[in-house]
Amino acid sequence: MLLLQLDAVTTAVDIAAIATSVVGFVAGFLAVLLLGKYVVIPGLRRIVRSRGFDEAVVSLGTNVLNAVVWVAAIAIGFAVAGYGGFLSAFAVFGGAIALAVGFAAQDLLGNFVAGVFILKDKPFEVGDWIQWGDMSGRVEEIDLRVSRVRTFDNELVTVPNGDLANSAVTNPVAYDTLRQKFVFGIGYDDDIETATDIIIEKAEAHEEILDDPGVSVRLVELGDSAVGLQSRWWIADPDRGDFVRVRSEYVTAVKEAFDDAGIDMPYVHRQLTGSVEVIEDVADE
Repeated sequence: MLLLQLDAVTTAVDIAAIATSVVGFVAGFLAVLLLGKYVVIPGLRRIVRSRGFDEAVVSLGTNVLNAVVWVAAIAIGFAVAGYGGFLSAFAVFGGAIALAVGFAAQDLLGNFVAGVFILKDKPFEVGDWIQWGDMSGRVEEIDLRVSRVRTFDNELVTVPNGDLANSAVTNPVAYDTLRQKFVFGIGYDDDIETATDIIIEKAEAHEEILDDPGVSVRLVELGDSAVGLQSRWWIADPDRGDFVRVRSEYVTAVKEAFDDAGIDMPYVHRQLTGSVEVIEDVADE
């Protein structure tokens, strides 16, 4: 009879301890979860938006912090329930897994980080025409891992953000104006002043070449067969199509004016001279 009473007391104590642990886990879990969802995460959103980050970065930060809140809630719940030893072992195991995954996916993580900086710093935006390395094209999409660029041959190039963040990227349309330049070659016997006047006149006559800043012409080279006059002019609201079209129209107009004025635009030509010696061996009979 006494043994039955002791067993009943022990069972009651075990149930009470389990109930206490469960209540402690639930209380700790809910406290951290609610604090994270209604205080920490909204606070992070406000801070990130106030710093000018893109909505994609806000969404990524929200998702990452949401996962952190859930993990923290579970950890605090176990700690309050009195299972600190289990939590320590789980933390060591989880750290080892995270380290292994980090080494395996370091390039992927690097591209994510680069994507965040691209979206924050905005060296280029969707619709911009960019040049990197020996490639160029128009940006169609900026994701957290890759950016998609359509080349001017109508090819879609998927570029890892790490490549764009760690190399020099030229954005010709970042500002309101863009300077272009072209070297016109004239003959050594042609008048430099006359050629300069034609180059300036045709630039001023083009509607899309700016008057301020105006066109400038400088003698930049004395080549093998031509004198190089470099013209520098500016266009407004630069775009790839405008860049190519204005350049073509201007150079064509100057070429035609040079022809009318009798100004030569020589090209390199070479003349091969020499002789051929034929040696005939006569075999001894």
